[in-house]
Amino acid sequence: MDAQPNPSPKAVQAGGRLNRFERYLTLWVFLCIVAGILLGRLFPGVAVTLDAMSIYQVSIPIAICLFFMMYPIMVKIDFSQAKKAARTPKPVMLTLVVNWLIKPFTMVLFAQVLLGGLFRPFLSETELIRGTEIALADSYITGCILLGIAPCTAMVLMWGYLSFSNQGHTLVMVAVNSLAMLFLYAPLGRWLLAANHLAVPWQTIVLSVLIYVGLPLLAGAVSRTWILRHKGQAYFENVFLKYLSPISVIALLTTLMLLFAFKGDLIVRNPLHILMIAVPLFIQTNVIFGLTYVAAQSLGMVYEDAAPAALIGASNHFEVAIATAVTLFGLSSGAALATVVGVLIEVPVMLMLVEFCKRTAFWFPRDPEKANLRDPRCLPPGI
Repeated sequence: MDAQPNPSPKAVQAGGRLNRFERYLTLWVFLCIVAGILLGRLFPGVAVTLDAMSIYQVSIPIAICLFFMMYPIMVKIDFSQAKKAARTPKPVMLTLVVNWLIKPFTMVLFAQVLLGGLFRPFLSETELIRGTEIALADSYITGCILLGIAPCTAMVLMWGYLSFSNQGHTLVMVAVNSLAMLFLYAPLGRWLLAANHLAVPWQTIVLSVLIYVGLPLLAGAVSRTWILRHKGQAYFENVFLKYLSPISVIALLTTLMLLFAFKGDLIVRNPLHILMIAVPLFIQTNVIFGLTYVAAQSLGMVYEDAAPAALIGASNHFEVAIATAVTLFGLSSGAALATVVGVLIEVPVMLMLVEFCKRTAFWFPRDPEKANLRDPRCLPPGI
């Protein structure tokens, strides 16, 4: 597809500027991380009570926050674009190849080399798991693998929204990878972990997909149809979306603060171990993103499809990974701690990659129907 003609500076200005939350999002994320850790340390009873409110290990407070994070994104999706995306399989096939044929094995490689090799002298302790003594380094490797085989579903819609991607195509990618996870997570995990019985929490997978994706998708589709039919396109774009847009980012920041409040005590008690676990996870995220981004460019994808394809490969479905680690090895296990570290680095790193996408959007041809002029960083240099 041909690239969109370069717009004038006036056209960019007419598209509007980033709102306050988007412009200083990195600062808000940092403040929420600090606030979450302080909340967990100063009011541990509140954090414990909220963390205990769950169904099949799906946190109800987090689910509520994620609903309000996803709904503003879902209501903006033009579902006719999703139908068109379903007829363009290249981005979806790329995400399937990366998520299931590449990503799990690079995660094993980085975890084994770093945690099992370079950092092992610093992780000499052992822990007792179901009557068996296991080296702490091996337990951390297990947690990393559980993260590596759980591709992101709900959160990638947020990353796609922030990077001005094609949300219709992102939705199709999410749906396909959610179905793939139902069938591939258990056998792939059993093989990579060399376990005889991998007790995958199916209820957690199904419930998380329904709550994090299905419910806001249904609410968004119904409300969008009703508003367009009864209020019109002008009201929907100029009034409804104007007041709705900040809600998604506020919900993201609230989610982040809750996650760090729940797990802040782990950070304080295990700072060195958390740092060592974070290293392979950080490398894995960036390598997978880079491979997918380059592959998307080689395949001639437009930016609006390339960005979510790379972001969905880089991020993880940490809720499923944590639930599986807790089910298999217990809440206090090293594997569970490793999956929690995935939560700690996920949002800051993904925000960094979203910013990278926006600054390199001009590397790709643009979709004339989807090219966003609201953020000058998505335009070629000199515009």
